[in-house]
Amino acid sequence: MEWFEALILGLVQGLTEFLPVSSSGHLTIGRELLGIEASGDLVFEVTVHAATVLSTIVVFRKEILKLLRGLFRFKMNDETDYILKIIVSMIPVFVVGMFFKDQVEAMFASMMVVGLALIVTALLLFFSDFASRKAQEENSARNGIKYWQALAVGIGQAMAVIPGLSRSGTTISTGLICGVKREVMAQFSFLMVLVPILGEAFLDIVSGEMAASTVGTLPLVVGFLAAFVSGLFACRVMIALVRRARLSWFAIYCAIVGILVLIFA
Repeated sequence: MEWFEALILGLVQGLTEFLPVSSSGHLTIGRELLGIEASGDLVFEVTVHAATVLSTIVVFRKEILKLLRGLFRFKMNDETDYILKIIVSMIPVFVVGMFFKDQVEAMFASMMVVGLALIVTALLLFFSDFASRKAQEENSARNGIKYWQALAVGIGQAMAVIPGLSRSGTTISTGLICGVKREVMAQFSFLMVLVPILGEAFLDIVSGEMAASTVGTLPLVVGFLAAFVSGLFACRVMIALVRRARLSWFAIYCAIVGILVLIFA
């Protein structure tokens, strides 16, 4: 991978991470359009995802600091409750990461998987837009989300490791279908991914996968910076859009791209 290809893919990652259109799917499509062969590892994908996670931390820094302050009061409060629900949401993706990593990596080489997953994303977004109108009764749960809802959203996140199945789209849609309000899910969806992605990046460094990757150091650095900068912009703009916009518009886009991928794959 050349540095300018990493730049393009980093920008794609940063601009699509916060929309329900699957950043991993767009990265796979971008690789195909640029003629970049699948590297056999996910180091580049993990690196650019970590960059957008860091941009999320910058944007949500006040909320994160508030949660940490509440946690270190060493008593049950709203912040501790919120963190516990995030931990519950991480259980499914932890299981997938521990036992199914090789199978997930193999999916990134298949454009057919991406196309089908994008269509599934479109169907899920359409359904959640319809179902959420009936499910959005007053939620009396602490922080607006219950523990079983956090677990359900976590299962959605675990399924979204499939390239083309949008993580934000799947988690937000799952939350809406379960009765969580849109503004609550917009924040919860972006905060729940912080630890899994940063943890994956840390494990890659510790295990030596980063050094053994077929992607060079320069492309990794360029991709990281491009994803971080574009992620800062996209996070501020797109979170407000996700909170207010109908998900069916994104569903139409995912359906069109998915069909095109299946036609030309």
